[in-house]
Amino acid sequence: MGIILFKFAAFLLALGVLVVIHELGHYWVARWCNVKVLRFSVGFGKPLKTWVRGADNTEWVLAAVPLGGYVKMLDERESPVAPKELPRAFNRQTVWKRIAIVLAGPVANLLLAIALYWGLFMHGVPGVRPVVGAPVASSASAKAGFVTGDTITSVAGERVSTWQDARWVLLKNAVHKQVVAVQVTTDTDDTATRNLDMSGLTAADLDGDFLKVLGVTPFQLKAPPEIARIAAGSASERAGLKAGDEIVALNNVRLESVEHAIKIIQAHAGKVLIAEIRRDGIVLPPLEVTPEATAEADGRQMGRIGAMLQPLQKVFSKYRVEVRYGPIDGLGQAIMKTWDTSIFSLKMLGKMVTGEVSLKNLSGPITIADYAGQSAQHGWIAYLVFLALISISLGVLNLLPIPLLDGGHLMYYIVEVFKGTPVSEQVMEIGQRVGMGLLLLMMAFALFNDVNRLISG
Repeated sequence: MGIILFKFAAFLLALGVLVVIHELGHYWVARWCNVKVLRFSVGFGKPLKTWVRGADNTEWVLAAVPLGGYVKMLDERESPVAPKELPRAFNRQTVWKRIAIVLAGPVANLLLAIALYWGLFMHGVPGVRPVVGAPVASSASAKAGFVTGDTITSVAGERVSTWQDARWVLLKNAVHKQVVAVQVTTDTDDTATRNLDMSGLTAADLDGDFLKVLGVTPFQLKAPPEIARIAAGSASERAGLKAGDEIVALNNVRLESVEHAIKIIQAHAGKVLIAEIRRDGIVLPPLEVTPEATAEADGRQMGRIGAMLQPLQKVFSKYRVEVRYGPIDGLGQAIMKTWDTSIFSLKMLGKMVTGEVSLKNLSGPITIADYAGQSAQHGWIAYLVFLALISISLGVLNLLPIPLLDGGHLMYYIVEVFKGTPVSEQVMEIGQRVGMGLLLLMMAFALFNDVNRLISG
């Protein structure tokens, strides 16, 4: 239950930040255009808390349903407007001002992503060097000539420094299902090119672990895990474990990796484990630790000891890398990353429509909440990366030319620019109905995918 509440809190925090930034974009540009703002609401439905602030007595509202928000502006189409305030009504503004106000929300989300990436790049983003493990027999990676110890340096001419970078660039190329040139440095420091054929990938493969399908796997360190941090009051603390301890074996099973240790711990919920620990180079007498049973979202009981495990640092250090830039280069990289992700998101949406990519890639609030919690558990850097990605997704989604979304309003105003007069009320009403239908269809697919992921684990 604690994990579920933690994930829910991480999701609400992320959603709150994204909604506030989005609506502040609309609000600030509306004020700049001298449009009167009547209400700024975070959430929908019944107001839980209301404040009245500013010369215009704007209502600032925190509402009951935290799945969005809105900015309500003075508008003759919604209610009567006093003659003296007509110049401040939204519908009385020029088409260019209305475009700027509507565009400001999605742009604010994209600017947030740029700011987050900029800060992260200047701080330094830790990662794992993209060293390839043994290729799967008869896989695309084996046919391309990958060998254990190859370090990926570029994909299709785009340089990569970490596994996260490599996976991202490979994914961008995977959707085209073509042969891509992957440049590597071998374990003898020679440079080689591996031509990776992605033509065999299916839409379903792109929905899952496509690298595993290609046979491109990270190099697995053969070393016992080390405890990085212990939660207060946890099973690890009660057992006498400390940060820096190496877990050499569990129930006389020698551990080869963090994943190996986690698998054993999760399988022993509520059962005593005998742990062999090495502390400061000395093997301690066996310790007993009993993993606490924790209910996962899919109903399974998983064991947890309240310790963050990491690969043994003296072994792992040569595989660790930190991506860091100065202020100028960092800003350029942040803009490029946001642009790159935005374009890729649009391409993926287009391929979903044409059937080239599975609709299973659509995610709803349950999956997003799960990702929010997982990223928060991995630390603030991972959480901010998640926040930047979701902010880009929100910005791109709102720019789609679907009525009810900001992009739908932009579509009407662009038509007005060329037509010379506003779109008729009848056309807008039909558009609203079509837009509502499309959004409900997207939400239905996303929720179905969420439920399916829960059931399938």
